Amino acid sequence: MLEVGNFQAWYGESYIVQGVSFRIAAGERVALVGRNGVGKSTLLKGMMSAEPRVEGRITLEGRDITRMPVHRKARLGLAYVPEDRRILGDISVRDNLRMALQGVGAAGGNAAIERTLDELEMLRPLEHRMGGSLSGGQQQMLAVARAIITRPRLMLLDEPTEGLAPVIVEDLVSKVTGLCDSTGAALLLCEQNLWFARACTSRVMVLDVGRIVFSGSWSDFDAAPEVREKYLAV
Repeated sequence: MLEVGNFQAWYGESYIVQGVSFRIAAGERVALVGRNGVGKSTLLKGMMSAEPRVEGRITLEGRDITRMPVHRKARLGLAYVPEDRRILGDISVRDNLRMALQGVGAAGGNAAIERTLDELEMLRPLEHRMGGSLSGGQQQMLAVARAIITRPRLMLLDEPTEGLAPVIVEDLVSKVTGLCDSTGAALLLCEQNLWFARACTSRVMVLDVGRIVFSGSWSDFDAAPEVREKYLAV
């Protein structure tokens, strides 16, 4: 479905992502883990044409989308949930969802909003609250809701558990996996919480200093404790 080849990203003269290559099959869920500052968020932003300067190649079902603008990638089915959530604070939860639909030209209108509020029931009693008045966990659910309301083919989810209470993290697992199951969406999850990453995905890649240093199933990861010790231990 998605293929990333020799992908590189810079901020100014800082060489952040250094020749990353991987594939994600239709419906596959993949975790990208690593310490802070190794390039996980930069990789996702570069894939979406969000901020960094990039080189390399990204194809979606054989179509080169590397330098497409963000809105065109979104309309092809890539949904990006950034680490800082980017909630529109001066409009309601319901209008945040409406804006997501309009941004990608998706059909559905009120029916799609109602369906999404039913899927993420935490948001139902908050639908008329302003986005800026929500708690961190509520904002994270809204950020996920804005992605899934468009029924994406691939969701890029960046550090969703950061700053969340354990009970919210547990609920987020069931929501993310359930939505992927029901919609058939693939997932690329950037995360430091290994428990959450393992619960949401079947395959893991480890990033260190801008390069993938391990790729395999979680069983493969468990069989290589030196990987965890060298690249993930604090």
